[in-house]
Amino acid sequence: MSSLRMPQAFTRRLGVESGDAVLRYELMEEQAASLGRAGKRVEESLEALRRHPGGEGRAEALRAAADAVWSFLVQREAMGLRDRAYIVAHYGVPREVLNRLGGR
Repeated sequence: MSSLRMPQAFTRRLGVESGDAVLRYELMEEQAASLGRAGKRVEESLEALRRHPGGEGRAEALRAAADAVWSFLVQREAMGLRDRAYIVAHYGVPREVLNRLGGR
């Protein structure tokens, strides 16, 4: 029996992927999923902060929000996404949270 192998020129043109390309795709897929989870943590922590306008629990909610936003921004920057202003506007990050990011 003989085996049939597609010519290499057709392989590239048709987008048949090598093991390296598949691995890169899977890594990018995991980065996107991880970034999505981090964004969800930002949303949840900012909502918790809004539920504590003052008094008991406010300091802890503020710390948690600052940690979530900082982690999210670091992860985005590691991926080459450096537009902090968009994130601040999109998530409505309060000034008091942003002030806590500077000390890291």
